[in-house]
Amino acid sequence: MDYQKLGLKAGIEIHQQLDTAEKLFCRCPTVLRDTADRTDEFHRYLRATESELGEIDRAAREEMRLVRKFCYYTYDTVCLVEHDEEPPTPMNPEALDVCLTIAKMLGMTPIKQVHTMRKLVIDGSNTSGFQRTALVALSGALPDGCRIETICLEEEAAQRVENETFSLDRLGIPLVEITTAPDMHTPEAVGEVAEYIGMVLRSTGRVKRGLGTIRQDVNISIAGGARVEIKGVQELALIAEVVRREVERQTNLLAIRDELRERGATVDHTVVDVTALFAETKSAILKKAKAILAVRLCGFAGLVGREIQPGRRLGSEMSDYAKKC
Repeated sequence: MDYQKLGLKAGIEIHQQLDTAEKLFCRCPTVLRDTADRTDEFHRYLRATESELGEIDRAAREEMRLVRKFCYYTYDTVCLVEHDEEPPTPMNPEALDVCLTIAKMLGMTPIKQVHTMRKLVIDGSNTSGFQRTALVALSGALPDGCRIETICLEEEAAQRVENETFSLDRLGIPLVEITTAPDMHTPEAVGEVAEYIGMVLRSTGRVKRGLGTIRQDVNISIAGGARVEIKGVQELALIAEVVRREVERQTNLLAIRDELRERGATVDHTVVDVTALFAETKSAILKKAKAILAVRLCGFAGLVGREIQPGRRLGSEMSDYAKKC
């Protein structure tokens, strides 16, 4: 692919756990435990809270509509701060020192005052319903010219065990978030930038190592497409391939869009109950459905099954959007 012609722009957010003695807002150790060692568990319903402007984040509002009951495993190495049953202690100075060291190595300018802010998160990964985060430095650059926009110091989320069950041993471990500008224009460049930043982090000797201690979120867009964030890429070797596949997906979707326009395709938004038509279906999923509803896609013949990236069709894309409704 000619990525320059496609107008590829990519940026990356790197989340790295720090290897400090204590967590960010309490004095508990930053050790991970086996769930078999849990001493107790408790349950919570999380609700979105208003911001300082009196607004509720849209994504948090949607999560709240699901009314989910979360279970949390607790250990003898966690305290009431992780339970959200007592106020946090002052920010861990060791973690702030490591964050400032990394900022200096990236040529960034520390801000004059560090203030802790809240990111609303009610997917169960934070017992408080928000993640504490602080902006530490701005405006750095890598040797290849890629700009580093911000570095933040924040608390790690709880580890999901399964479904709505989380483990509190990871919650509160200090984490740095490094965000680049969208200055990368090839998949290989994204991988190279991630590798360089990873090298800088490891050279401090004060970051945790191993699978799950570092995660990359990759932001990708092409001309005429939409910015898409691929979250939680853990393997460095996968980053370039993730970018290639997302570019392929967006390119094919744009081609399908153009073909639909040429056909004059439309969507009849009249919802029709077609449950009776599937009375003899062999699909296990459809058999469980209380009702099967349909709309007519006029002019889509042959396109719903078209592959937009390996193992993914236009129909898969539509299905994912429907699941969010």
